[in-house]
Amino acid sequence: MAYDDKYRLSSHGVILNEMGQVLLLKANYGNRAWGLPGGALDAGETIHDALVRECAEELGCEIEIEYLSGVYYHSQHGSQAFIFRCNIKDKASITLSEEHLEYHYFNVDELSDIQKQRVQECLSFDRYVQSARF
Repeated sequence: MAYDDKYRLSSHGVILNEMGQVLLLKANYGNRAWGLPGGALDAGETIHDALVRECAEELGCEIEIEYLSGVYYHSQHGSQAFIFRCNIKDKASITLSEEHLEYHYFNVDELSDIQKQRVQECLSFDRYVQSARF
């Protein structure tokens, strides 16, 4: 590992509705996958700054970050994803950016295995930040 090696970093938020369902966004690019709100860090941003910015861009509203629950390495993308528990500030309405086709709240058991693990660990947070490789 060299000092000049680069890594991809991203921040994502676990946001629930009143029924305990998880907010996912359907991408308007790539394989149009469903994913947690958030995205890649820009140069000079903290993981918190990136999540606030990404959610403002993607959801059209502000979020409140509660806590960091996990850091997960995704070998397919060569990236580290930081997962936070968040809330939509002031119960604002969602207005999607052009990056996403739609949003939906899913039951945890409807999520993919990777999403399910990250969300379950976030929701059962015990003051110990989790990590895993996928």
